[in-house]
Amino acid sequence: MSVDRREFLQASAVVALGMFGVAGVRALGAQQGLPAMTIYKSASCGCCKLWVDHAKGAGFSVREVNTDDLSSVKREMGIPPRLASCHTVVVGSYVVEGHVPADDVKRLLRERPNGVRGLAVPGMPIGSPGMEQGPPSQYERYQVMAFTAAGATSVFATHGPPAR
Repeated sequence: MSVDRREFLQASAVVALGMFGVAGVRALGAQQGLPAMTIYKSASCGCCKLWVDHAKGAGFSVREVNTDDLSSVKREMGIPPRLASCHTVVVGSYVVEGHVPADDVKRLLRERPNGVRGLAVPGMPIGSPGMEQGPPSQYERYQVMAFTAAGATSVFATHGPPAR
């Protein structure tokens, strides 16, 4: 089988663009000064995978660790049980629990609020990143909670439709 020059150049361009796309996202994260994330999740959790896609789309580099013992991870990371969700993320010196929007993670990294250990979106609110299902009219209003190592919480951000 013979490949002419034009076909070779077209195939090479496709491969190069694919490689650039992956490298471009990584470069975007590095250019923004974003630390890499490690997410601990169940291998079978579809919404966790969607959240990973959301974080990558925002420029984060994400390493995925599948585990059958998320409870131990949450305990080890100091996640208050009342703030638990389906995945736990370590980014820089912070812990992020659940479906926290990437822009809120960026804000946390930028502002570095005194005494804050991490952010959490308790439960799995419909309309949060990775939980976008159904019509937007059914999305829930939810809060991103900042928490300290002692377990104290405060509202960091509010998202979703206006309160009814």
